[in-house]
Amino acid sequence: MQRFFYFYMMKNTFRNIDEYLLLFPGEVQEKLDRLREIIRLKAPDSEEYIGYQMPAFRYKGKPLIYFAGYKNHIGFYPGAEGIKNFEKNFREKAYKFSKGAVQFPIHEALPVDLILNILTFKIQEIDQKNPEI
Repeated sequence: MQRFFYFYMMKNTFRNIDEYLLLFPGEVQEKLDRLREIIRLKAPDSEEYIGYQMPAFRYKGKPLIYFAGYKNHIGFYPGAEGIKNFEKNFREKAYKFSKGAVQFPIHEALPVDLILNILTFKIQEIDQKNPEI
C-alpha cells in the first residue's frame, strides 16, 4: 500500500496544499500542516502555491520556501543560500542536508526555532534583492 501511495503522489498534479496534505497518513498530515502554520505566522503576506509538485510559499512574488512529506522525513527547501547559512545548525542536530534541502526526521518534533530563523533569513534575502517591492 505504501509503495502505491508514493507512486501515486509522484504521478499526480496537486492544485493546492490541502490536496497535497490529504495524501499522507494523519500523523504526517499534522506535521506538514504545523509546518505550513509556522510559515504563515512568520510570513503572513506570503502566498501559497504548488511548485515542483510540493507545497510552496511565495513572498513578494519570489519563492520563499518549499516543503514535502516523505516516508521518513520532511524535506525543507530554503535554497542554496539558506542551507549554506544554517549548515552548522544542521550538523549539530545531525540532520541530513544537501545543497538546497534539509531533512527533518518524521518521528522527531519540528525544530520550530530553526525553521523560524531560516524563514527570517529568506525573507531578509528577498527584501534585500527586491527593495522596491
